[in-house]
Amino acid sequence: MLLVLAVAASVLVAPAPAEAREGDGLRWAVTPSGPEGPNGRAAYDFEAKPGDVITDMVGVSNLSDAPITFTVYSTDAFTAPDGAFALLTGTTQPNDIGSWTDLTPKSYTVQPKKRADIAFTLRVPTNATPGDHAGGIVASVIERQTNPQGQQVNVDRRIAARMYLRVAGPVQPLVQVSSLNVVYGSPALPFGTGDLVVTYRLKNAGNVRVHGTAKVRASGLLGVSLGESEEITVPEMLPGAELSVQKRIPGVMSLGRLTAAVTVNAEAKEGRLPIASRSAAVWASPWGLVGLLVLVLGAVALVVRWRLRRRLLRA
Repeated sequence: MLLVLAVAASVLVAPAPAEAREGDGLRWAVTPSGPEGPNGRAAYDFEAKPGDVITDMVGVSNLSDAPITFTVYSTDAFTAPDGAFALLTGTTQPNDIGSWTDLTPKSYTVQPKKRADIAFTLRVPTNATPGDHAGGIVASVIERQTNPQGQQVNVDRRIAARMYLRVAGPVQPLVQVSSLNVVYGSPALPFGTGDLVVTYRLKNAGNVRVHGTAKVRASGLLGVSLGESEEITVPEMLPGAELSVQKRIPGVMSLGRLTAAVTVNAEAKEGRLPIASRSAAVWASPWGLVGLLVLVLGAVALVVRWRLRRRLLRA
């Protein structure tokens, strides 16, 4: 019996025209297009009101030396846990911009070194929520391959062009640090140092896409700085997206109460957002502080003893 399995390969979605290069020679590209072909757009970026109708075109180019049959359709986008722009699988029904686009899955056979310019219509529902909606137009190629177990598998290779839609109405750009956890690895030696591990989650709690930078700073008693992480780039986050980030600050002395503070500088199409921040503390056994205090007291005792001895010798 021939066993056929369906395997969904990851989809390549880029802000620039996407192109696939496969080891078996299949190469194709998906780009925003027009009546006279691709027009230089990196992605679809529409603005509309509820009830508006938008017409446009997508170009699917066969860059290979043999005909390729594509399945072309639209779907919804989301922000993956690693921050990547991702699309629903081919078997998942969209319920947002992907379902508003009149581009039901259809097959197109494109000859070598040729391009198919395919028209589509985007109908914005009258009850569409204000803010940003994101999706993609996908050109998919299904190939049957044999896996190491000898089974026949269908591999779904997908390339897509990004599609953004801003629906008119009140917008609310908002980024939150939704959670923060701090763990300290206590040093084995009294004067040693440990790592402060900070895990936090960022949430786009608004209705527009945002991006920015984030940084973690560690401080001790009285706000004394104990180190900071390198600044990271927060990738584009679609509305509702959450990202988990973990940063390690090495070489932190165990000085009692240690505080980690996360600050996020985000921006949207409307401009910079208010700084989002959150802090949390962890208790580190202050052996280093105790040891330092012992040294100081010991030094003071030696000085006092030395002075008393000098006075006695002079008497």
